Amino acid sequence: MKRNRFLIAAALAFALATAAVHAAQMSVQVQNGVLRDKASFLGKPVGNVAYGDRVDVLASQGDWRQVRAASGAAGWIHGSALDSKRVALSAASGGDVRLAASTDEVALAGKGFSQEVETAYKKQNRSLDYAWVDRMATFKVTDAEALRFLQEGGLEP
Repeated sequence: MKRNRFLIAAALAFALATAAVHAAQMSVQVQNGVLRDKASFLGKPVGNVAYGDRVDVLASQGDWRQVRAASGAAGWIHGSALDSKRVALSAASGGDVRLAASTDEVALAGKGFSQEVETAYKKQNRSLDYAWVDRMATFKVTDAEALRFLQEGGLEP
């Protein structure tokens, strides 16, 4: 009798653990996500994931998630780069993929900010200048530059 209870409890625990693993799958919601060796923006880059990639969440540490991608790449990524919604990056109905949205458009739409929304907002706020916002999107900051910035400013990572 005790053995049966143990087997039932073990089977239930296995089922719950399996469900938790499947429930912990998320989509990357940034154009290029950097996987790091530790839960910090200053962790060494160990891999990359792209917008729409599905990842399995293995562990959590504060706002950081340890993930494994289908490609096998594994590491830590900030939780803000992930979303529980599934993202599809293919042309609708087998259409020409060249007519599909660009990666930038898909990234904006995934955050609820489509080109149409941006256009309407600009019409309502004609006095705003978006040139610097567009320019800032092209800036690339290396890990070494970010670390130097923190050190020179007396900031802690």
